Amino acid sequence: MCVFTELETGLMFLPFRSGLYLAIMCGSACILQAQANRFVSNDVCKECHPAIWNSFYKNPHFKSVASGKESPENTGCQGCHGPAGNHVDNGGGKETIRAFSVLPADQVLDTCLRCHSQTLSRANIRTSQHTLNGMACTSCHSIHRSQSTRALLRKPQTALCEECHTDVRAQFAMPFKHRVEEGVISCTDCHNPHGSFAPTWGMASRPRHVDQAMANEEPCLNCHADKRGPFVFEHLGVRVDGCETCHAPHGSPNSRLLLRPVVFTLCLECHNGAGNFGRQGNGIPMQTSAHNMADPRYQNCTACHVRIHGSNADSNFLR
Repeated sequence: MCVFTELETGLMFLPFRSGLYLAIMCGSACILQAQANRFVSNDVCKECHPAIWNSFYKNPHFKSVASGKESPENTGCQGCHGPAGNHVDNGGGKETIRAFSVLPADQVLDTCLRCHSQTLSRANIRTSQHTLNGMACTSCHSIHRSQSTRALLRKPQTALCEECHTDVRAQFAMPFKHRVEEGVISCTDCHNPHGSFAPTWGMASRPRHVDQAMANEEPCLNCHADKRGPFVFEHLGVRVDGCETCHAPHGSPNSRLLLRPVVFTLCLECHNGAGNFGRQGNGIPMQTSAHNMADPRYQNCTACHVRIHGSNADSNFLR
């Protein structure tokens, strides 16, 4: 029923003040304008946007058109940009359609999550560091002009991530590194850019966007499966604090991505006799008096303690 018609017939002869009458009439006109917007055929879009339309069949979103089963609000261009009736009637204009170039980040996210909220990988996107820092989906993804064959990214993944994470890019130039720049692995092999659950390691350091492997383990174990265990004798530093206790995950000037160039100086950061640690609270054992750190024989701890990530045979991780 037309709201404006009801108001017009009922209010023309009422002794309302002119201001109130105008306010009601303007409100009615706005309702009429909102009702007038409508969905049109997606073929209309190609009249003004031929370049986008002619390549749209390569886009994963084209399946909404190809299926022929989706409702108009979930089909093709208008599935993302909203009904285009007003846009066509007014000859274009960003204010007559949902234009992502002018939308605030939260509205862009709401629009994309209409379809992309079903997977667990995006369950934490609203609380992720990317979202909390004002990034939107379109900060990384380009729906119509993607330069990557994967996930409609604006650029190849490594180059895209390094636009913001310049400190990490510098670490990949270290002598010992994970070969991301060479294309052997990618950032998303370890990180979930859409946010992750609270990590189960690292204690207060709380590494962000780190995707967990099965059983809530670090993503390192996806590749380094021999370090997974379970072990009869666990190295508590590995199990509690995680791999980053000893290793730099992106790159390091030291072999094996170690944080320190000399092995025993790394081990002594924990093995200093401090109390109240471990399952029994009996402290971290110090090296015995027989271990003279000035003697080169004892300066490479892993020469004897070879099972340093965990052992099924010896509590001191010996052979």
